[in-house]
Amino acid sequence: MHEELADVGKLILRLYLGLALIGHGIYKILHGIDPIMGLVMNHGLPGWVAYGVYAGEVLGPVLIILGLFSRVGAGLIVINMLFAFWMVHMQQLLTLDAHGGWALQLQGFFLFMALALGLMGSGRLAVYRD
Repeated sequence: MHEELADVGKLILRLYLGLALIGHGIYKILHGIDPIMGLVMNHGLPGWVAYGVYAGEVLGPVLIILGLFSRVGAGLIVINMLFAFWMVHMQQLLTLDAHGGWALQLQGFFLFMALALGLMGSGRLAVYRD
């Protein structure tokens, strides 16, 4: 029984993380990534690196929602969020918002839930159990 509940927990984690993040990717598909390309180039990287956001915010979420190579999908999300922290949010890393919460609560959620999922794997309620 314990293992079945753990698999349900992993499914809930996969679905919520994937669905919460994929909206950000869909927005970028519909509106483009020019602002991200500018950030990437301002950090001394070639502009094409910005296309990696699609891996972290579309491909990664799709993989974890399906439970198909979830660890790979989670890894893509972790990399994406580390880039977001580095390029956009470093000045907020140790700050609180107006209500006393961590200023990077949402970004931290994406990063640490993806990291946890990458360590645990998809569970049995997945297309491909990893």
